[in-house]
Amino acid sequence: MFIDALKNIWESSGIYAITWQQGVMLLIAGVLIYMAIGKKCEPLLLLPIAFGMLLSNLPVAGLYHSEIFAGGHVHWELLGGGEQAAAANISAGLLDYIYLGVKLGIFPCLIFMAVGAMTDFGPLISRPSSLFMGAGAQFGISFAFVMASILGFTAAEASSIAIIGGADGPTAIYLTSKLAPQLLSAIAIAAYSYMALIPIIQPPIMKLMTTEKTRKIKMKQTRPVSKVEKVCFPIIVTVICTLILPSVGPLLGMLMLGNLFKESGVTERLSDTAQNALCNIVTIFLGVTVGATAMGENFLALDTIKIIVLGLIAFAFSTFGGLLIGRIMCALSGGKINPLIGSAGVSAVPMAARVSNVEGQKADPSNFLLMHAMGPNVAGVIGSAVAAGTLLALFG
Repeated sequence: MFIDALKNIWESSGIYAITWQQGVMLLIAGVLIYMAIGKKCEPLLLLPIAFGMLLSNLPVAGLYHSEIFAGGHVHWELLGGGEQAAAANISAGLLDYIYLGVKLGIFPCLIFMAVGAMTDFGPLISRPSSLFMGAGAQFGISFAFVMASILGFTAAEASSIAIIGGADGPTAIYLTSKLAPQLLSAIAIAAYSYMALIPIIQPPIMKLMTTEKTRKIKMKQTRPVSKVEKVCFPIIVTVICTLILPSVGPLLGMLMLGNLFKESGVTERLSDTAQNALCNIVTIFLGVTVGATAMGENFLALDTIKIIVLGLIAFAFSTFGGLLIGRIMCALSGGKINPLIGSAGVSAVPMAARVSNVEGQKADPSNFLLMHAMGPNVAGVIGSAVAAGTLLALFG
């Protein structure tokens, strides 16, 4: 009888039920945790993503069930329990409920509100031509979309992969949760990994696309931006963009609302909450549940490798596109615009702008490009949101 009891305990344990795919995913989760803590690679999101991956691949724990979200839809009858859930032997877990914030597009939009509250649109308002560099940096999205389609991905999947080129994690998660939720974990991990590697990926492309002479160009200080301009800007952008492309409303609207909290001067508490408490809470929930979707049987596939490679291509070509527009604007301005700031057209705020500044100072230590690069950087945030809205309207 004692032996039978031990046997029952053993057979009901996770160790007995673990598959090789789950074992591999636990190892991958361990590597990502090391990268987040040991190498400080985007730790604020990579750490919860890695731990969410670990949780969902622990057998028998039942924290996340991909069946509830199969086919890109929420199967409420399985989530709420009842006869159908019992017949499928599914009892919804903690992460199933939290994942609804991703699936319904709530968490990415709230992150965008926080980004808006932390971002100064002044450099873009003072130099509107920065929009062209932000638009040029979306070239990688178009290129990766074509490449993904050639490799056999559907239009919806290709759109989700291509948006990695925008270097905007929340946008990538938002679009993928709508168009190709089965690819969410691979795309999210690729997007945030490449964002963390911006200081390594971008400089070689920047040196290839510019000369030492152009890297030394010192730009004049931009004109001061009035408070009226800063208050009107998010309202005008929201109205115009949403009227033209309604599908961009959720992301762009929340981005501009956060910025309006910041610039209005009458909602300091709301701005502070959006930048800190709300942002931190949503980041935890977003990261853990996105990581939870990386279950072994889905993640360990050839498509994952394709996504990682295509994401790198998209990111590289986005940097190339921004720099190309930067070179054109440099020529048209008679050498008054440093083309290095074009690389900041990807929407990783403010990391990409810092890389532009660092490369400029390597050419000339007295050259300060940070505030100039913030214009294309902010334009890139708007550009990636518009690109996501366009893809959602076309293939959603």
